[in-house]
Amino acid sequence: MKSLLRWLHFLVSGLAALGVFAFAMGAIVTVADILGRPLGLAVIGVVDLVQLAVMMGAWFVIPYAFLTGAHVGVDLVVNAMPQGLARLARGISALVAVVLLALMLWYCYAAFQMQMLFGDKSQQLGIPIMWYWLPLLAGLLVSILAALATVIVAIKPETAP
Repeated sequence: MKSLLRWLHFLVSGLAALGVFAFAMGAIVTVADILGRPLGLAVIGVVDLVQLAVMMGAWFVIPYAFLTGAHVGVDLVVNAMPQGLARLARGISALVAVVLLALMLWYCYAAFQMQMLFGDKSQQLGIPIMWYWLPLLAGLLVSILAALATVIVAIKPETAP
């Protein structure tokens, strides 16, 4: 189990690094567009590219927050609890997160299928909308795995990588 959790941590960390890289690329494209406009060298499709970068960045970094406990929480209450009760509270909250993330994945996949049926594309560059949905779906799926890992670690703390 420990090696599986270590592999998941590696996957989530790599995905988060890719997400941060996507944010950086979105920022670079934006700055290049701003600096290039006075020279007549605007970046064509800047809105499409930055939106895609933000989708990748946000949804690829979210699983890292679930795995490391870096998401917004009420630590004041949990830290005041006895250690066993705090582990139980973290485990239950992670289990609730798994259920909510699974529902989000279910409904987002249905919306993704609808977009695929219509063959929608972005306005400026004609990027297939699928490329905007795939980071969301992948991020949700990996977030579920990360939240499940949090449940496992809450039940058996010795399995933490």
